[in-house]
Amino acid sequence: MTAELLVLLIVIVTALAFDFTNGFHDTANAMATSIATGALRPRVAVALSAVLNLIGAFLSVAVAATVAKGIVQLDAVSGQDLLIIVFAGLVGGILWNLLTWLFGLPSSSSHALFGGLIGAAIAALGWGGVIWASGSDGVLTKIVLPAVLAPIVAAVVSSIGTWGVYRITRGADEDKVTEGFRWGQIGSASLVSLAHGTNDAQKTMGVIFLALVAHGTLTKNDDMPLWVMAACAVAIAAGTYLGGWRIIRTLGKGLVEIDSPQGLAAESSSAAIILTSAHFGLPLSTTQTATGSILGSGLGKGAEVRWGVMGRMVVAWLLTLPLAGVAGAICWAIAHLIGGLAGVLVVFAILIGLSTLMYLRSRRDPVDTTNVNEWPGDTPEPAADIRDAANAAPPAAAPPAAPPPSEVTSGPNARSTRS
Repeated sequence: MTAELLVLLIVIVTALAFDFTNGFHDTANAMATSIATGALRPRVAVALSAVLNLIGAFLSVAVAATVAKGIVQLDAVSGQDLLIIVFAGLVGGILWNLLTWLFGLPSSSSHALFGGLIGAAIAALGWGGVIWASGSDGVLTKIVLPAVLAPIVAAVVSSIGTWGVYRITRGADEDKVTEGFRWGQIGSASLVSLAHGTNDAQKTMGVIFLALVAHGTLTKNDDMPLWVMAACAVAIAAGTYLGGWRIIRTLGKGLVEIDSPQGLAAESSSAAIILTSAHFGLPLSTTQTATGSILGSGLGKGAEVRWGVMGRMVVAWLLTLPLAGVAGAICWAIAHLIGGLAGVLVVFAILIGLSTLMYLRSRRDPVDTTNVNEWPGDTPEPAADIRDAANAAPPAAAPPAAPPPSEVTSGPNARSTRS
């Protein structure tokens, strides 16, 4: 086995690892509202989402083509140099995904990947190594513009849909409305999962395609190999089934309190926008779309929005592209400085070490199926409950005093002697 082939295999494994993190990082986009409203049990929700992500990955390759051919100037680099750029970009994307997962922030896995690739390409080739704008293609048109518009459009559509839903059902029996919309949520959440597989799994397909072009196995005009599609579909489905419970809790309980009609409106809006973007080959951020839809559902109902949580999400969105880019650039610099297979192995070891540290840190404050619907600020501490109960309880009545001896006689006909 040659060194270049071994580098290719490491890149493919790293790409599938990114796809896996994409799965558990973005499970919340499809299932957070259904879990929050009780429409689906947590484990059932992630299992259903995993299956539909698997199916959705085979429906289209338009987004994969954008990733493979629309970010890095393929005419400016080839061979092992391109492989190292792709590898460094993947490592930057994985590290940002894991960091935001650790803090429960629903940031964009797509932008983490793009940021890593852009940063590595700039470090290796300069600013001219990135396709910034080329007619209707390029980073600005296909990535930045959709990133700005997606959450806004999703919020508007979801807000109007939620307002309409409550307008139509006003006066109806509340229990029947809740039950009916919970069934509807199963369908709408399933559609979002299908759309997520169609959009997000393809991004990793595009990266692996790029690596195969760099190795010389494929040319940039070849079709996507079936084995690449299958491997990416399985990886994202496995990550989805793992369940990114920290982010599910943030989206389902941290932003707004969601009822079933809101959940249906939010999920339907997300699915429509994601599927439309996949049709036109736009690598949209499903996270930003889903978050915008959930925010819009709260605004449409007039529910309280936790703007502090929303503010932290927006900060994460703004930082994703540049910081993932910085991580990708640093990883490329390390690999390039050491050189060859040794440089790739060192960066791979750094990835494993940092990933392990973040996982161990997450175990100090675990989030799973038992507490995914408990937002920390909404649950009073047990000690406070005890104090409140003690302050509210009336004083205990004194036990009755024993009667004086003179009032008691012995025998079966005992009676009081008091007149």
